Amino acid sequence: MTAPLPLRALIFDFDGTILDTETREFHHWQALYRTHGRELALADWQRGVGTWDAFDPWAGLPDHVQADRERVHAELHGRIVSDIAEQDLRPGVRAVLEGVRAAGLRLALATSSDRAWVTRWMAQHDLLDLFEVLATRDDVRRVKPDPELYALAAGRLGLRPEECLAVEDSLNGATAAVAAGLRVVVVPNAVTRTQPFPPAWPRLEDGYASGLAGLLRVAGEG
Repeated sequence: MTAPLPLRALIFDFDGTILDTETREFHHWQALYRTHGRELALADWQRGVGTWDAFDPWAGLPDHVQADRERVHAELHGRIVSDIAEQDLRPGVRAVLEGVRAAGLRLALATSSDRAWVTRWMAQHDLLDLFEVLATRDDVRRVKPDPELYALAAGRLGLRPEECLAVEDSLNGATAAVAAGLRVVVVPNAVTRTQPFPPAWPRLEDGYASGLAGLLRVAGEG
Protein backbone atom coordinates (compact mmCIF):
# COMPACT_ATOMS: atom_id res chain seq x y z
CA MET A 1 0.00 0.00 0.00
CA THR A 2 1.30 3.45 -0.94
CA ALA A 3 1.91 5.75 2.02
CA PRO A 4 -0.21 8.92 2.03
CA LEU A 5 1.53 12.07 0.86
CA PRO A 6 2.57 14.47 3.62
CA LEU A 7 0.23 17.37 4.27
CA ARG A 8 1.50 20.61 2.74
CA ALA A 9 -1.49 22.97 2.64
CA LEU A 10 -4.89 23.80 4.10
CA ILE A 11 -7.67 25.00 1.79
CA PHE A 12 -10.52 26.73 3.60
CA ASP A 13 -14.05 27.42 2.51
CA PHE A 14 -15.22 30.95 3.42
CA ASP A 15 -18.95 31.42 4.03
CA GLY A 16 -19.97 29.54 7.15
CA THR A 17 -16.45 28.24 7.72
CA ILE A 18 -14.45 31.41 8.40
CA LEU A 19 -17.26 33.98 8.67
CA ASP A 20 -20.70 32.58 9.41
CA THR A 21 -22.66 34.52 6.83
CA GLU A 22 -24.91 31.50 6.31
CA THR A 23 -26.66 31.50 9.68
CA ARG A 24 -27.34 35.25 9.47
CA GLU A 25 -28.69 34.95 5.94
CA PHE A 26 -30.97 32.04 6.86
CA HIS A 27 -32.42 33.92 9.82
CA HIS A 28 -33.25 36.95 7.65
CA TRP A 29 -34.93 34.79 5.02
CA GLN A 30 -36.78 32.95 7.76
CA ALA A 31 -38.06 36.28 9.10
CA LEU A 32 -39.22 37.29 5.60
CA TYR A 33 -41.15 34.04 5.25
CA ARG A 34 -42.81 34.48 8.63
CA THR A 35 -43.81 38.04 7.77
CA HIS A 36 -45.91 36.52 4.99
CA GLY A 37 -47.27 33.58 6.99
CA ARG A 38 -44.88 31.01 5.57
CA GLU A 39 -42.18 28.83 7.15
CA LEU A 40 -38.75 28.27 5.62
CA ALA A 41 -37.60 24.74 6.42
CA LEU A 42 -33.96 24.38 7.40
CA ALA A 43 -33.67 21.16 5.39
CA ASP A 44 -34.72 23.04 2.24
CA TRP A 45 -32.30 25.90 2.91
CA GLN A 46 -29.44 23.46 3.50
CA ARG A 47 -29.66 22.24 -0.09
CA GLY A 48 -28.31 25.59 -1.25
CA VAL A 49 -25.57 26.01 1.35
CA GLY A 50 -22.08 25.98 -0.12
CA THR A 51 -23.28 25.99 -3.72
CA TRP A 52 -25.29 28.13 -6.14
CA ASP A 53 -28.81 27.84 -7.60
CA ALA A 54 -29.56 24.53 -5.85
CA PHE A 55 -32.45 26.05 -3.87
CA ASP A 56 -34.66 29.02 -4.80
CA PRO A 57 -36.09 30.61 -1.64
CA TRP A 58 -38.31 32.92 -3.69
CA ALA A 59 -40.39 29.97 -4.87
CA GLY A 60 -41.87 29.53 -1.39
CA LEU A 61 -43.09 33.11 -1.05
CA PRO A 62 -46.53 34.43 -2.06
CA ASP A 63 -47.07 35.66 -5.61
CA HIS A 64 -47.42 39.30 -4.58
CA VAL A 65 -43.98 39.18 -2.91
CA GLN A 66 -42.41 37.61 -5.98
CA ALA A 67 -44.05 40.29 -8.15
CA ASP A 68 -42.21 42.90 -6.07
CA ARG A 69 -39.01 40.89 -5.99
CA GLU A 70 -36.57 43.65 -6.94
CA ARG A 71 -37.59 45.93 -4.08
CA VAL A 72 -37.97 43.13 -1.54
CA HIS A 73 -34.59 41.67 -2.45
CA ALA A 74 -32.83 45.03 -2.22
CA GLU A 75 -34.21 45.61 1.28
CA LEU A 76 -33.49 42.04 2.39
CA HIS A 77 -29.95 42.11 1.01
CA GLY A 78 -29.30 45.40 2.76
CA ARG A 79 -30.37 43.96 6.10
CA ILE A 80 -28.25 40.84 5.58
CA VAL A 81 -25.13 42.79 4.63
CA SER A 82 -25.57 45.21 7.54
CA ASP A 83 -25.88 42.29 9.93
CA ILE A 84 -22.83 40.50 8.55
CA ALA A 85 -20.82 43.73 8.76
CA GLU A 86 -21.39 43.77 12.52
CA GLN A 87 -20.31 40.21 13.21
CA ASP A 88 -16.91 38.78 13.97
CA LEU A 89 -15.18 35.75 12.50
CA ARG A 90 -16.06 32.34 13.88
CA PRO A 91 -14.45 31.99 17.34
CA GLY A 92 -10.90 30.71 17.14
CA VAL A 93 -10.59 30.69 13.36
CA ARG A 94 -8.21 33.66 13.19
CA ALA A 95 -5.69 31.89 15.42
CA VAL A 96 -5.96 28.79 13.24
CA LEU A 97 -5.37 30.75 10.04
CA GLU A 98 -2.48 32.72 11.53
CA GLY A 99 -0.89 29.50 12.76
CA VAL A 100 -0.81 27.77 9.40
CA ARG A 101 2.38 29.40 8.11
CA ALA A 102 4.14 28.97 11.45
CA ALA A 103 3.33 25.27 11.20
CA GLY A 104 5.18 25.09 7.87
CA LEU A 105 1.99 24.78 5.84
CA ARG A 106 0.45 26.86 3.04
CA LEU A 107 -3.01 28.39 2.93
CA ALA A 108 -5.62 28.80 0.18
CA LEU A 109 -9.32 29.57 -0.15
CA ALA A 110 -11.90 27.74 -2.29
CA THR A 111 -15.37 29.29 -2.28
CA SER A 112 -18.57 29.10 -4.33
CA SER A 113 -19.06 32.81 -3.67
CA ASP A 114 -17.71 35.46 -6.03
CA ARG A 115 -14.41 37.23 -5.48
CA ALA A 116 -15.95 40.63 -4.67
CA TRP A 117 -18.04 39.13 -1.87
CA VAL A 118 -15.26 37.25 -0.11
CA THR A 119 -12.54 39.87 -0.55
CA ARG A 120 -14.86 42.50 0.94
CA TRP A 121 -15.16 40.57 4.19
CA MET A 122 -11.59 39.28 4.17
CA ALA A 123 -10.33 42.86 3.85
CA GLN A 124 -12.60 43.99 6.69
CA HIS A 125 -11.14 41.31 8.94
CA ASP A 126 -7.52 41.68 7.75
CA LEU A 127 -7.29 38.17 6.31
CA LEU A 128 -6.20 38.73 2.72
CA ASP A 129 -2.46 38.65 3.42
CA LEU A 130 -2.75 35.23 5.05
CA PHE A 131 -3.90 33.49 1.87
CA GLU A 132 -1.56 32.55 -0.93
CA VAL A 133 -4.33 31.52 -3.33
CA LEU A 134 -8.01 32.41 -3.79
CA ALA A 135 -10.27 30.25 -5.98
CA THR A 136 -13.78 31.69 -6.35
CA ARG A 137 -16.97 31.27 -8.33
CA ASP A 138 -15.55 33.70 -10.91
CA ASP A 139 -12.75 31.26 -11.76
CA VAL A 140 -14.69 28.08 -12.60
CA ARG A 141 -17.54 26.76 -14.70
CA ARG A 142 -19.07 24.70 -11.89
CA VAL A 143 -19.11 25.44 -8.17
CA LYS A 144 -19.35 22.99 -5.28
CA PRO A 145 -20.31 20.14 -4.98
CA ASP A 146 -18.34 19.87 -8.21
CA PRO A 147 -14.63 19.34 -7.43
CA GLU A 148 -13.43 22.07 -9.83
CA LEU A 149 -12.83 24.76 -7.19
CA TYR A 150 -10.69 22.50 -5.02
CA ALA A 151 -8.76 21.14 -7.98
CA LEU A 152 -8.08 24.72 -9.06
CA ALA A 153 -6.92 25.84 -5.61
CA ALA A 154 -4.55 22.89 -5.27
CA GLY A 155 -3.26 23.45 -8.79
CA ARG A 156 -2.57 27.13 -8.11
CA LEU A 157 -0.56 26.07 -5.08
CA GLY A 158 1.39 23.71 -7.32
CA LEU A 159 0.32 20.78 -5.17
CA ARG A 160 -1.50 17.52 -5.67
CA PRO A 161 -4.96 17.37 -4.06
CA GLU A 162 -3.70 14.56 -1.81
CA GLU A 163 -1.26 17.01 -0.23
CA CYS A 164 -4.07 19.34 0.85
CA LEU A 165 -6.61 19.35 3.68
CA ALA A 166 -9.97 21.05 3.08
CA VAL A 167 -11.79 22.75 5.95
CA GLU A 168 -15.52 22.94 5.28
CA ASP A 169 -18.82 23.58 7.03
CA SER A 170 -21.32 22.20 4.49
CA LEU A 171 -22.18 18.93 2.79
CA ASN A 172 -21.85 20.48 -0.67
CA GLY A 173 -18.44 21.88 0.16
CA ALA A 174 -17.05 18.75 1.79
CA THR A 175 -18.39 16.63 -1.07
CA ALA A 176 -16.49 18.82 -3.52
CA ALA A 177 -13.26 18.48 -1.55
CA VAL A 178 -13.48 14.69 -1.31
CA ALA A 179 -14.38 14.40 -5.00
CA ALA A 180 -11.25 16.42 -5.84
CA GLY A 181 -9.11 14.01 -3.83
CA LEU A 182 -8.48 16.15 -0.75
CA ARG A 183 -8.68 15.13 2.87
CA VAL A 184 -11.43 17.03 4.67
CA VAL A 185 -12.40 18.19 8.14
CA VAL A 186 -15.96 19.37 8.70
CA VAL A 187 -16.47 22.31 11.09
CA PRO A 188 -20.25 22.76 10.97
CA ASN A 189 -22.20 25.82 12.07
CA ALA A 190 -25.76 26.22 13.35
CA VAL A 191 -27.24 25.92 9.85
CA THR A 192 -25.17 22.95 8.65
CA ARG A 193 -24.83 20.90 11.84
CA THR A 194 -27.75 18.59 10.98
CA GLN A 195 -26.67 17.83 7.43
CA PRO A 196 -26.06 14.12 6.71
CA PHE A 197 -22.26 14.11 6.67
CA PRO A 198 -20.78 10.62 6.24
CA PRO A 199 -19.48 9.38 9.61
CA ALA A 200 -16.06 8.70 8.06
CA TRP A 201 -15.44 12.42 7.53
CA PRO A 202 -13.55 13.91 10.50
CA ARG A 203 -15.60 16.55 12.29
CA LEU A 204 -14.95 19.26 14.88
CA GLU A 205 -18.09 19.74 16.94
CA ASP A 206 -16.62 22.51 19.10
CA GLY A 207 -15.57 24.71 16.20
CA TYR A 208 -12.00 25.95 16.41
CA ALA A 209 -11.70 25.82 20.19
CA SER A 210 -8.85 23.31 20.00
CA GLY A 211 -6.87 25.48 17.58
CA LEU A 212 -4.82 24.38 14.60
CA ALA A 213 -3.38 21.47 16.60
CA GLY A 214 -6.88 20.16 17.29
CA LEU A 215 -7.92 20.54 13.67
CA LEU A 216 -4.86 18.64 12.45
CA ARG A 217 -5.30 16.02 15.13
CA VAL A 218 -8.90 15.22 14.15
CA ALA A 219 -7.73 15.07 10.52
CA GLY A 220 -5.21 12.42 11.52
CA GLU A 221 -2.26 14.77 11.01
CA GLY A 222 -1.47 15.58 14.63
